[in-house]
Amino acid sequence: MFLTLPFPMIDPIAISVGSFKVYWYGLAYVVGTLLAWSYGNSLLKKHPTGLKQENFDDGIVWILLSAVIGGRIGYIFFYDPSMIIHHPLEALKTWHGGMSFHGGLIGVIIGSLILCHRKKIHYFKLMDLVGTGMPIVLFLGRLANFINAEMYGRVTDAPWGIVYPNGGPNPRHPSQLYEAFFEGVILLLFLNWCWKRPTLRETPGRMSGLFLIGYGFFRIAIECFKEPESWVGPLTIGQLLSLPLLGIGWYLVRRPVKISSPDA
Repeated sequence: MFLTLPFPMIDPIAISVGSFKVYWYGLAYVVGTLLAWSYGNSLLKKHPTGLKQENFDDGIVWILLSAVIGGRIGYIFFYDPSMIIHHPLEALKTWHGGMSFHGGLIGVIIGSLILCHRKKIHYFKLMDLVGTGMPIVLFLGRLANFINAEMYGRVTDAPWGIVYPNGGPNPRHPSQLYEAFFEGVILLLFLNWCWKRPTLRETPGRMSGLFLIGYGFFRIAIECFKEPESWVGPLTIGQLLSLPLLGIGWYLVRRPVKISSPDA
C-alpha cells in the first residue's frame, strides 16, 4: 500500500495584475541570475582571478538571454520536436516551463564565445565564474519545475512519495526536489570550496570542468528516479546528454594550461 504526501497546490503565477502575469518559472531564472551575479561578484572580490568585474557584469544579461533561447530550442529539439508542427505558438511560451539544461548550456557556450570575442574577454575566466554560480539558477529552476508539477519522478512506495496532479493516482519521487538539492545546494557548496583553492580558480577552465563533472554526475544519478521523457537504448535522453559533460569536464580539469597574468 502506497503512502502519500499531498502535493502543495501553488499557483504557477507568482504575480497577477490585470492581464499582466509573472510566472514562478520565469521569475526563477531572473532572480536566480541576479543572485548568481551578486554571488560571482563577491567571489571576485574575495578571490580575484584576473577577470575584470565590469566584464563579468557586461555578460550577465547576454548570458541569461543565451540560456533562455538555447534552453527552449534544446527542449523542443531534444524532447518535443512535434511542438513546432502542432503547437508552434507554444514554443514561445517559456514561462509555462519546458526548458532543457543541455540546450541552455549550449546557448551559454555559444553566446559567451560571441561576447568574449567582441569584448576581448578571456573565455574560460568568464565561464569559470559563471559555472560556479550556476547551481543557484538550477536550484530555483528545479523548485519552479516542482511548482509547475512537471518533470516528476517515477512511481515509488517511499514515504515521501507525492501524488502529482497530472501524474496519475500513484505517488512519485519528487525528483525536482532531488535535483534542487544535489544540482543546486550540494554542487554550489562543492564549487565554493573549490573556488577557495588557488590551484583550481587560477587555472582557466578547471572550475568550468568541475561544474560539468558535478552536474553530469548528479543528473545521470537522479535520472534513475525521474519519469523518463524519452529513451535512447538503455539510457534516458537526460543521461545520454549528460555523459559528454563528464568527458569534457574531465578534459578541462586535467588539460595543461599556461596561466596568463594580465586582466581579462
